[in-house]
Amino acid sequence: MSAVNETLIRDIVSEVLGRLGTPAASKPAAIAAAPAPVPTSGNCGCGGASSRANGSGFRGRFGVFQDAAEACLAAHESFLQLQQKGVAARRKIEEIVKTLAEKNAAEWGRIELEETKIGRLDHKIEKLQIIKLVPGVDWIRPDARSGDHGITLEEYTPFGVIGAVTPSTHSIPTLSGNIVNICAAGNAVVFNPHPSAARCAATAVRVYNEAIYRETGIENIATIIEKPSMESFAAMCQHEAVRLLLVTGGPGVVKAAMQTGKRAVCAGPGNPPVYVDDTACMKRAARAIIQGASYDNNLLCIGEKEVFALENIADKLMSEMERNGAVKLTSSQLEALTKAAFTFKEGQGGGCAHASVNKDFIGKDPSVLAQAAGIALPPGTQLLFAETGADHPFVEEEQMMPFLPIVRVKSLEEGIRRSLDAEHGYKHTSIIHSHDVEAMTAMGRALDTTLFIKNGPCMAGLGLGGEGYLSFSIATPTGEGVSNPRTFTRVRRCVMVDNLRIY
Repeated sequence: MSAVNETLIRDIVSEVLGRLGTPAASKPAAIAAAPAPVPTSGNCGCGGASSRANGSGFRGRFGVFQDAAEACLAAHESFLQLQQKGVAARRKIEEIVKTLAEKNAAEWGRIELEETKIGRLDHKIEKLQIIKLVPGVDWIRPDARSGDHGITLEEYTPFGVIGAVTPSTHSIPTLSGNIVNICAAGNAVVFNPHPSAARCAATAVRVYNEAIYRETGIENIATIIEKPSMESFAAMCQHEAVRLLLVTGGPGVVKAAMQTGKRAVCAGPGNPPVYVDDTACMKRAARAIIQGASYDNNLLCIGEKEVFALENIADKLMSEMERNGAVKLTSSQLEALTKAAFTFKEGQGGGCAHASVNKDFIGKDPSVLAQAAGIALPPGTQLLFAETGADHPFVEEEQMMPFLPIVRVKSLEEGIRRSLDAEHGYKHTSIIHSHDVEAMTAMGRALDTTLFIKNGPCMAGLGLGGEGYLSFSIATPTGEGVSNPRTFTRVRRCVMVDNLRIY
């Protein structure tokens, strides 16, 4: 990697960490030397063989490392072991991760919420319980052709070691789904987690590796840097064992990954718009919008972030939302919440171009937002909403709070234009509530998003209430879409030339 690229990575990641609460003026401490390997004799659960006897310098870590280079080397060693153990070992890893994610969902959901302090416990638990929906080894099927000139076989083969960055919004669920996808394809993985969710991620990695080692003899198939920093991120990206990057996060870290010179699968930001017209069922639309926008306090990148409603049904839609438990703010309450939830450059007032989200409100419960707005909420309230203009900060920014702005539009054309503006060309997710197929087609073509959901909540796009499969890494900037095992493979062609057919 060039010095220019390394400097760019450091600058961008420093900016990202600064926005998320790491003091920008202070550089992270130098990476500490890795501790000595834990002895592997007696009843430690490591099989009783010494590290030298096994030809490994990384025994006793169970995936958790202080040093990025050691984490990459250990993952590479495990990849070589997985190559020898074949598809059966891949299936066992998939089974272990899915089983343990469900078994530990309540405990891991709790520790993630305690560490990150964002989201909802019931939804954090559910996101781990549904890891079983992530596709695995069965997706890796070869393609074959035969003809007069012989047989050609195309197989999906591993890269080796994948370097992955995980977000604070869904730390253990993203990590777990990534392990299933990546290892099902025959790879190993190194995680540089978000600093705000590193402890819970390391807990899960250690548990996964202990179980995988007991069943397969592979100890470090998924490694993690316990105290991540911009130095560890750059070191992971530069390491020669890392052949492919997987980044799930905001625009800064995505840009950094794409500047490394290595191929990167990037799951970037989204600001999904919702369009509602007068052919839709208002009851169904209201329920779906509340369900999606309130999920984990609107931390999902696919979550409903702003609604554009035809003016002749906007009042009816908002009434149905109130009937289904959402609370509408007055203009003065909205103003108070906006001043608290965003920061503005001095002298710029409330202009959205100069607004940035106050991180203290990201993923917080509706009661926190209500307090800032100056109201008390009925028990069980999941979502706040208010009518706003199209240029309001809540419309323009990916705000990740259980609040939804509702904007009136005069026509389908205006609704699509406003949706395009709000989505910012991320090509991530858009949603429509309509029974007009031509309206669906027009919006789908215009926004050209990776996920386009019709008449359902955002989660339907990932198999929760809709058809499809689950992944928490949706590669929109680089175009791979909802990630699956094939995302992490190379296509290799093997050709035998001869007259081999028997008929």
